[in-house]
Amino acid sequence: MATSIVPYRMQPAGRERHMFATSDDNAMLRQVQATHAPDGREFNVKPLLYIIEDIFQRAAPSFPGFIQETQAQLDVLDDKAFQSGFFDMLDLLSSTINRISCEISCKCSGGGDAHATTLGIFNIVTSYSWDSKVVLALAAFALNYGEFWVVAQLFPVNPLAKSVALLKQLPEILERADTMKPRFETLSNLITAMLDLTKCIVEVKELPSDYITPDTPEMAAVTAHIPTAVYWIIRSIVACAGQILGLIGMGHEYIISTTETWELSSLAHKINSIYNHLLQQLKLCHQLIEEKRQIESYQALVRLMETIHIDNMKVLNRLLIHTKDDQLPLVECPTKRKVSIDVLRRKSVLLLVSDLDVSNEELFLLEQMYRESRQLSSRTESQYEVVWLPIVDRSTPWTEAKEHKFEALQYMMPWFSVHHPSAIDPAVIRYAKEKWDFRKKPILVVLDPQGRVVNQNALHMMWIWGSVAFPFSVAREEALWKEETWRIDLLADSVDPVIPTWIMEQKHICLYGGEDLEWIRKFTALMGAVARAAGIALEMLYVGKSNPKEKVRRSISTITVEKLSHTLPDPTLIWFFWVRLESMWHSKMKFGRKVQQDPIMQEIVTMLSFDGSDQGWAVISRGPHMAKAKDETILKCLTEYNKWEPNVPEKSFVVAMNDYLNENRPPHHCNRLILPGEAGRIPEKVVCAECGRRMEEFIMYRCCTD
Repeated sequence: MATSIVPYRMQPAGRERHMFATSDDNAMLRQVQATHAPDGREFNVKPLLYIIEDIFQRAAPSFPGFIQETQAQLDVLDDKAFQSGFFDMLDLLSSTINRISCEISCKCSGGGDAHATTLGIFNIVTSYSWDSKVVLALAAFALNYGEFWVVAQLFPVNPLAKSVALLKQLPEILERADTMKPRFETLSNLITAMLDLTKCIVEVKELPSDYITPDTPEMAAVTAHIPTAVYWIIRSIVACAGQILGLIGMGHEYIISTTETWELSSLAHKINSIYNHLLQQLKLCHQLIEEKRQIESYQALVRLMETIHIDNMKVLNRLLIHTKDDQLPLVECPTKRKVSIDVLRRKSVLLLVSDLDVSNEELFLLEQMYRESRQLSSRTESQYEVVWLPIVDRSTPWTEAKEHKFEALQYMMPWFSVHHPSAIDPAVIRYAKEKWDFRKKPILVVLDPQGRVVNQNALHMMWIWGSVAFPFSVAREEALWKEETWRIDLLADSVDPVIPTWIMEQKHICLYGGEDLEWIRKFTALMGAVARAAGIALEMLYVGKSNPKEKVRRSISTITVEKLSHTLPDPTLIWFFWVRLESMWHSKMKFGRKVQQDPIMQEIVTMLSFDGSDQGWAVISRGPHMAKAKDETILKCLTEYNKWEPNVPEKSFVVAMNDYLNENRPPHHCNRLILPGEAGRIPEKVVCAECGRRMEEFIMYRCCTD
């Protein structure tokens, strides 16, 4: 019969909790701190930790009932651990590892006080840093643990291992695999917990000192817990070693102790609690580091954008490439082919900055203008390109639905795109919001061939003048406005191709809108009758409202069926008519124009106030002259045609009408002006275009409801 050797046991759990209650935790910590006398020696613990983890994975129990790892951690040891200098380091550390291994074997074989044994190990590693202490202790345990399982795994097939196993009486233990399974599962759970916590401690040591210093509150909070974490890992090592050594030599007399299994579970719970707390503290450190890195990255981007360059490559590299490995950051949307940013070299680049809520109308019209510019002028084709910069809210998860939406938008675009929103550097997103005033509505940022921003948003220019606005700079925008006067050409000639024909034929053109079908019927009938009476050639075109929903669609259908006038064939064109007016507002505001000082601004405000009303309205034009009015005012003017008819031969139809409207303007009126919102661009004071009085200011939030 084998001699019975009492296995090493931890103190019962009740006494453990009593011994290390809150007050005694401080006493334990003082004892541990007293052993800490680092001499400044540092070594890279990562390669040693790779080997330790590999031992634990390969040593997983292989007898029935246990799952063995099919792929070991260190199939890439040659790349990670066995690098230059590793063996030299191991030569210096091997004696310390062996001393700890002997300390564990001697103290745990004959039983003893777990806390005293733990302090003994601390005394051996007194001159090392905290991360080195725990990795060296873990290496010593891995040595003992690995030796045990090498014999256990090889004894069925290797004669030498079989002889050693017989002396250790392992066959009898392994034959009782079913009864031993809970013990090894608990042991494995504790080892996993120790490894996780050790990796966390090593990660703390590797935090970059350039971004976080020891006196930083977040860093101080995490490092304050390191000594306690190291203590409980080494204490758990002692407990695990006691369990393994308790198996050796016990043979069939070894009794499975549920108390010992519970003790290991208790330690695993303790280690996991420390790990979770330390992990939260570590996350705060990483957040602080990331914030500082982003600030540094943003400041570097600001400096780069303010620097003069010989071409646009440095700027585009920084805006479009997040990592150095991303050598093909762009996608040619029609073909989905990845391309280098070299395709943009020395060209004007229009960055379409938006989220995933780009309207189909905007994309459709931008696509039309882009394709037309390619067909009309090879010069512009060779000089500018468009790149989509999709900016999404990264505080919400990226879902499959968002991925589909992103791909659908890419499919609609004939230009280039960043291959994925995740590829855009957060510093670029911040720059777009702070320097380019990007909020939610799409903007078109123009970079010249040297990478300078020459227009923070050329989208308004694009809507007003199309590709005629090339090279889309602010200087070009200002020059175009100097050439403009308020006339039907500016207001509507790009909305419907038939309008330039009417202008060329010198016809009177009437644009009208609103949603009241009865008013529309009454107005078109009166306008037609007056035109016939005046003997003028007149064309009428319905342009609806800026939010062309169901009511406008019904109006278009009725007007078409009843042949009341011309209509725009597509609701997108109605949207375009009004968005051009909004763009004129934004473009004028860019140059600080005020309504009372700018005739074109006055006309824009009047048109926008028409749209802000629920009433019908009309604009009648021929040549440089226009007459306009709302609802009952225009109906009264037409009804009383006989009063101003005598002035038509001398003044012309439009001038005579306009004079009558000005002379008979209602004394009391209420105009509602809904200004297109854009951050920082809404003026504090807006005057009425009709009476010159300051308009009352309200805040309005409008959804797409009809």
